[in-house]
Amino acid sequence: MKAILLAGGKGTRLRPLTVHTPKPIVPILDRPFLYYQIDLLKQIPEIDEVILSLNYQPRRIEEIFGEGEGLGIRVRYVVEPMPLGTGGAIRYAGDSLTESVVVFNGDVLTQVDLAAVLRLHRERKAKATIVLTPVDNPRAYGLVETDSQGNIQRFLEKPGESEITCNTINAGIYVLEPDTFDRIPKDTAWSIERSFFPSLIERGEAFVAYVYKGYWIDIGTPEKYTQVHRDIMSGAFSAAPFAGAKDAVIAEGARIEDGAIVQGPCFIDEGTVVRPGARVEPYSVIGRECHIEEAAVVRGSIVWSGSWIGREAVLDRAIVGRNAHVGRNATVSPGRILGDKSVLTDFTQA
Repeated sequence: MKAILLAGGKGTRLRPLTVHTPKPIVPILDRPFLYYQIDLLKQIPEIDEVILSLNYQPRRIEEIFGEGEGLGIRVRYVVEPMPLGTGGAIRYAGDSLTESVVVFNGDVLTQVDLAAVLRLHRERKAKATIVLTPVDNPRAYGLVETDSQGNIQRFLEKPGESEITCNTINAGIYVLEPDTFDRIPKDTAWSIERSFFPSLIERGEAFVAYVYKGYWIDIGTPEKYTQVHRDIMSGAFSAAPFAGAKDAVIAEGARIEDGAIVQGPCFIDEGTVVRPGARVEPYSVIGRECHIEEAAVVRGSIVWSGSWIGREAVLDRAIVGRNAHVGRNATVSPGRILGDKSVLTDFTQA
């Protein structure tokens, strides 16, 4: 059995972080994001190969995962000749498949029970099964309506207040039968949500929902990307190295000098130096080989690898890309993002 991860997006909502780092491999703590999805897929022994459907900077992703060495599962790459949309990408990646395939959008973090999803798909002899998740504010999403037996009835994009009949949205996780792929035009940009799924409803084919009420998040915005880290550190999402831990996690090769203050939960990776008087406050993440100079403050911020935070600088709920330099007494304000190799000069504010 195969799984397809739709990992071709440009991650425009996360720019400038994704200018040099495709969204599927943005770091979550010390691991590229796709590792978390692959971990979930590996819980299904039947899945023996993960197909990564790529388009944007594919070599960057291939360099990280290789052919799956060390992952415990084979990895294969399919690079779209042009952006094909969700439906077109599935057709292109799965054209030769003959058995049920699990499909993930490349920006979804969840702990859904995939084995239960597969059981439902098989019990109902479905052509497609979609995972739905309830949300507090359904107006911000496209709703998916079902009947009392869990059959999909319709999709409703960004409904008005009077149109809201449920609170379940598409979670971006599917089990599909490849014998339906021939209705997706070859080498054409095509939406699985707007074109493929409605065709199943129109033809009266078995199209069922698995409603999942556990942890689910789309990491594709700066706010959600930051939230994922908070959720892991708080235990809302269980993942190493914070599974069961609530305090600061400091890599063995990091150096916290005398007089530095580290307040958990937070994460400090290998090779990072935190100087005397510096303060790393709760829900901060500091990547590999960073330098946090004297009296600097990192407050609820994420700092990617190789960055330098100058003396008495303040990062306040911000994100800093790789190999950036924040000067002495500089301030990065809440919600601000500095891209890779950014330079914020002394005594300035971003």
